[in-house]
Amino acid sequence: MMNELTLMQRIVVWILPVIFAITVHEVAHGWVAKKYGDNTASVLGRLTINPIKHIDWVGTVLLPGILLLTGTGFIFGWAKPVPVDARNFKNPRKDMAIVALAGPASNLLMALAWALLARIGVMTGVEFISLPLIYTGVAGISINLVLALINLLPIPPLDGSRVLSGILPGYWAWKYNQLERYGFIILLILLYTQVLNVILAYPMYAAQQLFFSIAGL
Repeated sequence: MMNELTLMQRIVVWILPVIFAITVHEVAHGWVAKKYGDNTASVLGRLTINPIKHIDWVGTVLLPGILLLTGTGFIFGWAKPVPVDARNFKNPRKDMAIVALAGPASNLLMALAWALLARIGVMTGVEFISLPLIYTGVAGISINLVLALINLLPIPPLDGSRVLSGILPGYWAWKYNQLERYGFIILLILLYTQVLNVILAYPMYAAQQLFFSIAGL
């Protein structure tokens, strides 16, 4: 659907969905952490959707830009991680897992919001109004589903690894978390070898079908 757009049109369509998907994901971590007793993100001024507070120039700008320009099939990125101090939680491992799940959960909620925006575009039926809403809605659905699915992978330091770490026995959780120093390299290898595409292909297809149906597409 996006192939019929010029490069500049694709940039305009994708920029807001990408920025909001990445920044709200991080704010969700900090917001839930605060609910469970850790005010670190709040004290540092990170509980805001102001993207300037969260931008990582590689993960928020450079990587999504390269993926958009090269047309690799999907776009993803990251913001500066919101700091969370698990020592402030009553049940550190369990609460940390819940805080981790808040990120992907926020992306699913945003995907729903973008689907409803696209549906408004479908119902409007006036081309110059409906097309921008539909295209932006599709981009919003896509980026948020990609972020939710990627972050649920059990690769430290992705959110899925925090959940798995909360389930594993203490010693094995500690050993497993040692992989965090290699996490980014593992993710890049999976991306470069197209293995990531294979892993995400069916879950992404199924999730898109659901949210596109909500959008009326």
